[in-house]
Amino acid sequence: MKFLPQELYVKIYYEYYSGNKLDYDNPKDFNEKISWYKVFFRPKILNQLVDKYHVKSYVEKKVGNHILNDTIGVYDSVSKIDFDSLPNQFVIKGVHGFHFNLIVKDKSKLNLLKSKYLLKKWMNKNQYYRGGMEWAYKDVKPLLLVEKYLEEMGQDIINDYKFFCFDGVPKFVQIDLERGINNYRCYYDMDWNKQEFYTEQNPFYTGEVQKPSNFGEMKEVAIKLAEKFPFVRVDLYSIEGKTVFGEMTFYPTDARKRFLPEEYNKIIGDYFVLPKIPEGQKYITSI
Repeated sequence: MKFLPQELYVKIYYEYYSGNKLDYDNPKDFNEKISWYKVFFRPKILNQLVDKYHVKSYVEKKVGNHILNDTIGVYDSVSKIDFDSLPNQFVIKGVHGFHFNLIVKDKSKLNLLKSKYLLKKWMNKNQYYRGGMEWAYKDVKPLLLVEKYLEEMGQDIINDYKFFCFDGVPKFVQIDLERGINNYRCYYDMDWNKQEFYTEQNPFYTGEVQKPSNFGEMKEVAIKLAEKFPFVRVDLYSIEGKTVFGEMTFYPTDARKRFLPEEYNKIIGDYFVLPKIPEGQKYITSI
């Protein structure tokens, strides 16, 4: 199927996972519009922003380097990583895709042979062809980014705060809790009111999440990074009251997971105003 033109492939991909038809001329729900976004929104800067290493220069310019996690090293080959010189705790990320994360809490327990095999597999993957042909990833060069391990007192796993921003304005934040264990998820609006909707296949967190002390700063960071984009999700962490940048995402869940109750797919889709393709052009190439 990957031999098909992107426009046709994305249409089939969406319809397979959603069970609904995709109308590029009049998309309505959120994942329909994300599918349109994959195909027709192609400013070159997106290639930089989905790259977990090269996005850092953009963040530094827009906000400052104080919110960036420490970079230990960047490598274009697994063989160049000197594991002996790495600290006892660290994280290795493939900059070019999704779920390319190796979290090392205790290096003495790391299966080095198995880990190197995993990293080599990552380096041979291309997110564009691996998933639903998300355009921004097509030309991202595979690299391995080693960063400082993030932790917070009293928590085994830190919360992940994902701000859904439309035309530069964050409308709500997705909070992922206990990732890799229970994979709980819930949503709050910008006044910290818990929302009733949730994501298909992710257990809804029924408790209340304490508002981070730096939530106001997190919102401001999201606004600055999301400026000029019709839609982007800005992922941040709150570590002991300090805002730390995670990543920027233009195609959440690869447009495969729907919101529940069902009506929220249209409600959230209405936030997403798709830009007009310039007359005589097939794609949007600038912002």
